[in-house]
Amino acid sequence: MHFELSEEQLMIQQAARDFAQQELKPGVIERDEHQKFPAEQVKKLGELGFLGMMVSEKYNGSGLDAISYVLVMEELSKIDASASVVVSVNNSLVCYGLEAYGSEAQKEKYLKPLAAGEKIGAFCLSEPEAGSDATSQRTTAEDKGDYYLLNGTKNWITNGSTASTYLVIAQTHPELRHKGINAFIVEKGMEGFTTGPKENKLGIRGSDTHSLMFNDVKVPKENRIGEDGFGFKFAMKTLEGGRIGIAAQALGIAQGAFELATQYAKERKSFGKPIAEHQAIAFKLADMATQIEAARLLVYKAAWLKDQGLPYTQAGSMAKLFASKVAMDVTIEAVQVHGGYGFVKEYHVERLMRDAKITQIYEGTSEIQKMVISREVIR
Repeated sequence: MHFELSEEQLMIQQAARDFAQQELKPGVIERDEHQKFPAEQVKKLGELGFLGMMVSEKYNGSGLDAISYVLVMEELSKIDASASVVVSVNNSLVCYGLEAYGSEAQKEKYLKPLAAGEKIGAFCLSEPEAGSDATSQRTTAEDKGDYYLLNGTKNWITNGSTASTYLVIAQTHPELRHKGINAFIVEKGMEGFTTGPKENKLGIRGSDTHSLMFNDVKVPKENRIGEDGFGFKFAMKTLEGGRIGIAAQALGIAQGAFELATQYAKERKSFGKPIAEHQAIAFKLADMATQIEAARLLVYKAAWLKDQGLPYTQAGSMAKLFASKVAMDVTIEAVQVHGGYGFVKEYHVERLMRDAKITQIYEGTSEIQKMVISREVIR
């Protein structure tokens, strides 16, 4: 067992850390307060190669491993989870899905600009009546010969209005249930495709979250991903990798809150000494550090398994389930360590606490992760 990172991985980690401190931290509170999408910062992330990290160089990607990807996600998420979720969706869901299952023509047309950071992608699975139950797709894609006619609504779509390329899951053969579902590449600007208002969210408020409406949108036949009926399997396989990214995001949020709490506890004095020297606070920091380290090992293991080409379904779900709980627990304690200061925006930890909650919900709720893990354990 080897726990040390390679020289290249350490360099990538440092580059992400520097970017987070220099580019994301200034203005992060204001972006959160005004729900402002970090457009300039995302553009720079693309220029650094962080939006197509695991895509092969053949398709304009960085050709890096999953470990490097989670290191970047962790560093960015310490500061701004609204920015890191863009990195997660573009890498784990959109680019991965296209490279793994798209046709050569689809990769040339859509994957290359996405991996280069020239365009942003969105993954469209959730609906008003289909959240955790992804089999109940109400969005329909009627086969019209040389094109599909797309109708329906998608909810909670990250990069909803800023994306140019949308991977949309829709039902073509209702009688076949999940085996009749397809995945399509939809472009912004297609006639009949409209975007709803931005959601006013508890956390990741800078993230661009919208509902999408499809009204008789003509999608060319060549924009279907894989064989007819492959859509549900495509979504599930893609989400397996996505969970590792969100687990890394949760890890980063927890680590960021812990670092702020530790720094504050060393500086803040009560009863004549720093509060870090009071056992009540010192033990909180000990618990937080232990939880974070356990989460980190789970996240890194899942990424390592993916890199080795080994099964990672169970490991990915365990990492997301545990890391997201750690993110909530640690951020709550970080606010507590700060006392009244933790309740105001200036000290960042209240925002991290709000951001932490979504990691237990999107890309599979904690309850869904338990279903996945229990199936794997029983099998």
